[in-house]
Amino acid sequence: MKKLINKTENLVKESLAGVAAAHADLVKVHYDPNFVVRIDAPVRGKVAIISGGGSGHEPMHGGFVGRGMLDAACPGDVFTSPTPDQMEAATKAVDGGAGVLHIVKNYTGDILNFEMAAELCQAAGIEVAAVVIDDDVAVKDSLYTAGRRGVGTTVLAEKICGAAAERGDNLAKVVDVCRKVNANGRTMGMALTSCTVPAAGRPTFEISDTEMEIGIGIHGEPGRERMALKPAKEIVEMMANVILSDLPFKSGDQVIVMVNGMGATPLMELYLVYNELNKICQAKGITIVRQLVGNYITSLDMAGCSITLLKVDEELLTLWDAPVHTPALRWGV
Repeated sequence: MKKLINKTENLVKESLAGVAAAHADLVKVHYDPNFVVRIDAPVRGKVAIISGGGSGHEPMHGGFVGRGMLDAACPGDVFTSPTPDQMEAATKAVDGGAGVLHIVKNYTGDILNFEMAAELCQAAGIEVAAVVIDDDVAVKDSLYTAGRRGVGTTVLAEKICGAAAERGDNLAKVVDVCRKVNANGRTMGMALTSCTVPAAGRPTFEISDTEMEIGIGIHGEPGRERMALKPAKEIVEMMANVILSDLPFKSGDQVIVMVNGMGATPLMELYLVYNELNKICQAKGITIVRQLVGNYITSLDMAGCSITLLKVDEELLTLWDAPVHTPALRWGV
């Protein structure tokens, strides 16, 4: 294993220190417990939005803290849920008096810890609501979840809900928007290689040079099928067909697309995947109105990608286009 680290036990904290140093104009980092907040937190009278999860998926979530997106993010240890005290402290740090929304990926540890933190904050007089993202069409009831996993749609929900909160929507409205995004977003991922968790020092799973795993999770969880490696065109068709048939998406729909790298896939290959997906959507009469291509929700050094489609209406598209200024996502500023 070759990693750019000092000591594995200090990896998360030292990485957070780098975020603080690189983006001091956008975010502040709190240690013990660890969380990242926007530089002007708390914003009085604005609904605050918090998300979090295990580290190793950067830039999610800490890279999405800032104006027009998250007010705070709680990074756990690598592939480990953040603790209730992290989320309690972050919630109290960003509460501006209008309530707080927790956006939670559907992993059992995340849900339990967010629920505990919410109860503690509610006891302190803070209004807290939560929406669970469960957009993964690949598998149900995986190693870490009851029901579908929460993956790529989380990024889109954080952006769109962040815009709703920034424009002054109340907590109930922001919750409705988040549920709408989750209901209309679908994701599927695949892997060419495993990832290597620094503390383990070895690949999470073994896969040969002639194989691929379809439907993996962002922690290296097994997918729905392991098969012989195929050309990119066939891989994209396989994934797109499952995604498109699940909602289902239909001719006339407008969608936001995210082609996401899992950490070790060159941008050249991600654009190739996008091109194949674009052709499939065109053939089915589905219009891609906005797109992200790059690394947004990764799995350390895994080679592979995920595809997310979100069906949008005028409201969601307007919120997507609203200004955002974070370390990893910015436009309109």
